[in-house]
Amino acid sequence: MDLVPALQEPLQRPLKSVLGPATAKVMAEHLGLHSVGDLLHHYPRRYEERGQLTHLADLPMDEHVTVVAQVADARLHTFASARAPRGKGQRLEVTITDGSGRLQLVFFGKGVHKPHKELLPGTRAMFAGKVSVFNRRLQLAHPAYELLRGDGDEAAESVESWAGALIPIYPATAKLESWKIAKAVQTVLPSAQDAVDPLPGSLREGRGLVSLPEALLKIHRPHTKADIADARARLKWDEAFVLQVALARRRHAETQLPAVPRRPRPDGLLAAFDDRLPFTLTEGQQKVSREIFDDLATDHPMHRLLQGEVGSGKTMVALRAMLAVVDAGGQAAMLAPTEVLAQQHHRSVVEMMGELAEGGMLGGAEHATKVVLLTGSMGAAARRQALLDLATGEAGIVIGTHALIEDKVQFHDLGLVVVDEQHRFGVEQRDALRGKGKQPPHLLVMTATPIPRTVAMTVFGDLETSVLDQLPAGRSPIASHVVPAADKPHFLSRAWERVREEVAGGHQAYVVCPRIGDEEDDPKKRKSAEDEAEKRPPLAVLDLADELAKGPLRGLAVEALHGRMPPDDKDAVMRRFAAGETDVLVATTVIEVGVNVPNATVMVIMDADRFGVSQLHQLRGRVGRGSAPGCACWSPRCPRPARPVSG
Repeated sequence: MDLVPALQEPLQRPLKSVLGPATAKVMAEHLGLHSVGDLLHHYPRRYEERGQLTHLADLPMDEHVTVVAQVADARLHTFASARAPRGKGQRLEVTITDGSGRLQLVFFGKGVHKPHKELLPGTRAMFAGKVSVFNRRLQLAHPAYELLRGDGDEAAESVESWAGALIPIYPATAKLESWKIAKAVQTVLPSAQDAVDPLPGSLREGRGLVSLPEALLKIHRPHTKADIADARARLKWDEAFVLQVALARRRHAETQLPAVPRRPRPDGLLAAFDDRLPFTLTEGQQKVSREIFDDLATDHPMHRLLQGEVGSGKTMVALRAMLAVVDAGGQAAMLAPTEVLAQQHHRSVVEMMGELAEGGMLGGAEHATKVVLLTGSMGAAARRQALLDLATGEAGIVIGTHALIEDKVQFHDLGLVVVDEQHRFGVEQRDALRGKGKQPPHLLVMTATPIPRTVAMTVFGDLETSVLDQLPAGRSPIASHVVPAADKPHFLSRAWERVREEVAGGHQAYVVCPRIGDEEDDPKKRKSAEDEAEKRPPLAVLDLADELAKGPLRGLAVEALHGRMPPDDKDAVMRRFAAGETDVLVATTVIEVGVNVPNATVMVIMDADRFGVSQLHQLRGRVGRGSAPGCACWSPRCPRPARPVSG
């Protein structure tokens, strides 16, 4: 059943019956428009005012653009050409202006005759073409154009009939210019009166919204800017309303699915774990845990988003939820986006649980379970044992990467799926793991990336939301500094001094680079990188680790970590860093999420302009995880560190 009433005739009519087969074919192939209703919902992306010229100075290179401008000058040149009749060719150069900038149009050969007669100085028109450069000047070669004003000729009258007071500029392609789309819209626009409005009149009136037919008319043929505002307000509301209805229906459908209630035993594994905790949970952790336990006790699947600042204790909340499910006889799976994070989670969970994670082993506690790790690069024997433990129910908790989604992975009784850093996974991947339960398992997804409430409502609208808004006791604030190394190299030198000071104080440091560096061994890749960028390529881990060890950080224990290392090597590097044997870890964003080394207090991010805001936010959260204050230095476009002069 559709969310919005089906478009009725004539809006369901195929475009070929209205515009002709040739035009309809181009619209279907290049814009995905098949029916009259599709075309009516292909909205203008902007509008030009008659008498107001566009800005030519901001045209993007190598893109197809539509501009409204006035002809300033037109000159016809003749040149020698072996291909032209009588050995002479013609080139028409037309200069158009918007009052503040100029753009050159070029026509060759037989294509010069019509524009030579029509594009006279003072003529206004819409021009469409691909922006290129010739002799260091922007130009459009053989652009399509449509006159906007003339002396009563048919072309100008035609434009007046569809352009109105404001000229709509549509999303277009090289095969289908904006004004051709506008003319097609003009043909089908009377059908807008037949659009079925999904909103009742009382709802529209209460929110001051125009009807759908009126909105379609105003969005395509506005007479004033107020018309555009009215139309956009209504059409945006429609999009949000339909999405929210879809999410509400999904939530309702999921509440009808059966699930096994998972209630922890008063004297079970969760209680034993809480008794051995060396700290007290924050009020936020306790509140969110109660919300989760209430959901787990219901007979329909939990769908909850846990959002919290980096270091707010989300993993602890998730672990207590997993222990509650194991208490109730089920299994819990945690899905992590990288092997480094999966290994880190596995190590920290085992350490926190102690003998409670030694189920089936000598020395294991009475209520102990088994915590296993499953990644794609595990050895065959370890992988077989992990799969066997999951299938028999011996393992109550499994922590892994995308390997958990594989068909060979079977669970004895999957009761809870925890997805860490959920924005790194697709919906289908999330659902593939949930599908391994005998009945739909409960779901908890976690993220540290800030999500505004409006985005959370649309993207995660099928999830209930819990927020951890306070840091655990003992966590210190993190100071962030931008180091303008390109303009002031001595600022970067001070950053390296700060690293040495932190190490001298018994702490450790991260240095993050956007690239690994071994791709430079390929001459072809090195050449293409030089061709694509006028400046040097971004700094690389393998290069910088060596330069730092021989230069500003000489004498410190410096190691490199990146995603192409064998899993055992990555794990060994992280173990040495966690044990304090390594002073400085030079890494890629493989450390972006989940890495927890409380003794690391300073991070230098090289070429920070190569990273997104959410990556910088995550990286920043790797320091300040202990009692000592953290410091993150973001340095865009860094120069290479200077090596000491030998001798």
